[in-house]
Amino acid sequence: MEEPDVLKDEPKYRIRATHTADTITVYQAYRPEIGLPAARDGRFPEAWKRDRMTWIKPSFLWMMYRCGWGTKEGQESVLAVEITREGFDWALRNACLSSYRPGLHTDRASWQRQLKHSPARVQWDPERDLRLQPLPYRSLQLGLAGEAAHRYADEWITAITDATPLARQIHGLVREGQLAAAERLLPTASPYPAGDELLGALLG
Repeated sequence: MEEPDVLKDEPKYRIRATHTADTITVYQAYRPEIGLPAARDGRFPEAWKRDRMTWIKPSFLWMMYRCGWGTKEGQESVLAVEITREGFDWALRNACLSSYRPGLHTDRASWQRQLKHSPARVQWDPERDLRLQPLPYRSLQLGLAGEAAHRYADEWITAITDATPLARQIHGLVREGQLAAAERLLPTASPYPAGDELLGALLG
């Protein structure tokens, strides 16, 4: 499928997501023992550990790349997690880039100190197309630990939906070469309003 002209003009760094005036949808994938009760109850079960870093992805297709359309072991249950924009923005304001960038950080030692004390971290990886091939612009991954992980699980979540059937349906169409039909099923995403105030120190 030829890349639409509008995507060719995309900036290298931009958050693209499904969002409303109050919420943003992010994606994760877990083993069914966690994913199924999370979708059923709208919150993570006791087996979900708040003391571990958890990574959330606003990009559906990057999540599909990461979990292999929900086929990778331990990632069979794909979740669409709707969280408050207030919480998501808080995480960005308190985040640090996951890797050192000369020129952006004063020196490696100061970056390491910032990383150690930040409850969130950001990395930018190539966005993916329907065939999960890399695109020439980046997709945000947001890692949450400590206070951020607790806030995510206990305060920010407004809904959790099992996106596994959707992932399998789209994957089936892609395998059949029906890319136009697959694209029509993709969650609608648009640029998330995050200016320099949120991303100024996070553009690697």
